[in-house]
Amino acid sequence: MVNAVERVKERLVRATGALNRADLGYAVIGGNAVAAWVTTVDESAVRNTQDVDVLLRRSDLERAKSALESVGFIYRHVRGLDIFLDGPDARVRDAVHIVFAGERVFEGDILPHPDVTDSTEGDGFRIVTLEALVQIKLTAYRDKDRVHLRDMIEVGLIDEKWASRYPPALGERLQALLDDPLG
Repeated sequence: MVNAVERVKERLVRATGALNRADLGYAVIGGNAVAAWVTTVDESAVRNTQDVDVLLRRSDLERAKSALESVGFIYRHVRGLDIFLDGPDARVRDAVHIVFAGERVFEGDILPHPDVTDSTEGDGFRIVTLEALVQIKLTAYRDKDRVHLRDMIEVGLIDEKWASRYPPALGERLQALLDDPLG
């Protein structure tokens, strides 16, 4: 188990290091961003994640390909996703997943993803701001997104004041989680 966690962390550090050296704008999102924010309050509340999600501008994809391929990642476009596999035998889970700034993942998404400038310095890499991360999680609203939101609520990163920061549909989703954090 420790090995699996270390491999994800190594993949995160290697990928973001390559993006930093290429002077590309990016932000870590997804489970790693949730972990980074939760760690600021309570390290023991952090969950492991199996992949690395990075917010990137579409116009920077070609430069990102060069940067990530230089450290061993292999670019693929799989099932509508732009990913960088961690070696020739890697699975989609063993990858860096790219999400494009300013774009919606699905046609029905309430808001597009934020820009890479909605980020802050993390522990050696850029992470999306807490407000932008909550927006991303409320927009996607899959089971794992709700779990991540509950984790942030549990450690006190998000409270009842946050619902009014978002469009009504997203605010209602957040309020439902605040009202019933175990539901």
